[in-house]
Amino acid sequence: MSRSVLVTGGNRGIGLAVARAFAARGDAVAVTHRGSGVPDGLLAIRCDVTDPAQVDRAFTEAEEAHGPVEIVVANAGITDDRLALRTRDGEFHRVLDTNLAGAFRTARRAAQSMLVNRRGRMIFVSSVAGLRGSPGQTSYAASKAGLVGLARSLARELAPCGVTANVVAPGLVETDMTGELSERRREEILREVPLRRTAAPGEIAAAVVWLASEEAGYVTGAVVPVDGGLGMGH
Repeated sequence: MSRSVLVTGGNRGIGLAVARAFAARGDAVAVTHRGSGVPDGLLAIRCDVTDPAQVDRAFTEAEEAHGPVEIVVANAGITDDRLALRTRDGEFHRVLDTNLAGAFRTARRAAQSMLVNRRGRMIFVSSVAGLRGSPGQTSYAASKAGLVGLARSLARELAPCGVTANVVAPGLVETDMTGELSERRREEILREVPLRRTAAPGEIAAAVVWLASEEAGYVTGAVVPVDGGLGMGH
């Protein structure tokens, strides 16, 4: 049966891989973006998750096209890497407003119909950086760590209505974002990865799709690492 899916930041990288994976299973998929192109077969909705009004409009548009959103993937995110002593307040808050507060706005809007229909899946795309920390990424790591607390609080609040909330924590994935890493930094990270390789976006998407499946119906409040072993013990 086709389900209504909304993926924020679903126009590239992990988000696009997730959107395509759901679409390949026959689901009706809407993706939000901030102006970049979106492939055919996906409903493209322009939305900046830092604006509550835009988030509300994005859901309204998705609902009009596909019906009430049953699966939401909070994936939209940015980085602004620099050492803590060189990070200004505005730079720090901008990352948290997109990555963490944006996910909260998305989940809050998604909950409206999920509670009425007494079913739904919320999946938050975090990062291994949020579990183990990363030099030069205080804002990014803080925002991604916050997603764990957000998801687990929602898991407890929404469970009585049949709604689950889980987190996927990727490691080093081949995306435009990680492509900006220097070769030296890339090699440093890979030396710490037991599997000694990066992940393909599709490998992250597979975990997201599983968390949205019937087989994962008894999983909520979980953090699923897809990081080649980089974050073991965290």
